[in-house]
Amino acid sequence: MEMKLLRRNEVLDRCAISSTTLHRLIEAGQFPPAVTITSRRVAWVEHEVENWIACRINQARRE
Repeated sequence: MEMKLLRRNEVLDRCAISSTTLHRLIEAGQFPPAVTITSRRVAWVEHEVENWIACRINQARRE
């Protein structure tokens, strides 16, 4: 399985959320944690973000 990291802007685009919403979700423990790349750069594991999106879609379909 190839692992890919996503930058913040890619995460925001894929999830269709704002930076503020991303921050709130992270603080609440409701979003996959970022991986620290350097002291000034973080990224997210693509499949973890995709799983989060799929869960949100499934949840919305059940409501």
